[in-house]
Amino acid sequence: MIDYKSVLITGGTGSFGKQMLRKLLEETDIERVIIFSRDELKQFELAHKSWLLPHIDRVRFFLGDVRDRERLMLAFEGVDVVIHAAALKQVPAAEYNPFEAIKTNVIGAQNVIDAARTQGVRRVVALSTDKAAAPINLYGATKLCSDKLFIAANHYAGPRGTLCSVVRYGNVMGSRGSVIPFFLERKDSGVLPITDERMTRFSITLEEGVRFVLQCLERMWGGELFVPKIPSYRILDVAAAIAPDARIEHVGIRPGEKLHEEMITVTDALATAEFDDYFVILPSLPLWETDRFVAESGHGNGRMAPEGFAYNSGTNDVFLTVEEIRDLIKTHVEI
Repeated sequence: MIDYKSVLITGGTGSFGKQMLRKLLEETDIERVIIFSRDELKQFELAHKSWLLPHIDRVRFFLGDVRDRERLMLAFEGVDVVIHAAALKQVPAAEYNPFEAIKTNVIGAQNVIDAARTQGVRRVVALSTDKAAAPINLYGATKLCSDKLFIAANHYAGPRGTLCSVVRYGNVMGSRGSVIPFFLERKDSGVLPITDERMTRFSITLEEGVRFVLQCLERMWGGELFVPKIPSYRILDVAAAIAPDARIEHVGIRPGEKLHEEMITVTDALATAEFDDYFVILPSLPLWETDRFVAESGHGNGRMAPEGFAYNSGTNDVFLTVEEIRDLIKTHVEI
């Protein structure tokens, strides 16, 4: 980050945005971090966090919505890096209000791209989700569309050369609306509702997600979709880690939900490079020499994914144990 003076985070008052803000302020010399979001109360509350107060002169708060292209144009003026984290993320809400999700997740993504190109932003990283790989719900479909927009944007980056890449990872441990806070709220009842006992998910901590995004900002050539190598967990192991004596109540899979999540499908793997601790889904239309990217990125240890490879939470090489899940909850989840 040494070459950049200003970073803007869309959706900056969310869990990821706050963690990224704190890391940038405490561990880099970035001169200005702009929080772009639509909720004035969350901005007010964030501005009064004790850890932020010593750095308040380096932070700007900008009210706005990614649906508003003109507002983004104003916010992006003089910005070097944009981290796009704004999205409507709740699967049931997106199913019930589909075009609202499209307006934020798809049209909003294009607005971010257009404003970044016009204002000469140097690098844009957009956050994706495992639900965008072979999507079966509207949220996943909108994020897949967003991913395609950011990757394609590199074909018309313009004379200023705005580079866009995507970072895709799995469930953030303890994020709002996820299973761990849900179980924690219900552990004292003695009953935990489980959709299907075979269910698995990828798992990443907020700190790991933020660190990976910053690494990808440095690694990116423009047009890549980065996927970290992370562990999986079994839903029954999460239940055992939180409330080992609770009775399990089977409630059935919800609409738009999978037994196992994917981040790289078998078809994606045909154009996927593997490095020591991450994968890169390469752009389908050529942007640069693929062989050179594989050879030169990741400290020269790249290789193409093997035939028939897929990155699936149910067939992952690494699963968290019950004790590991319990320790991660104590460390990374607000109880």
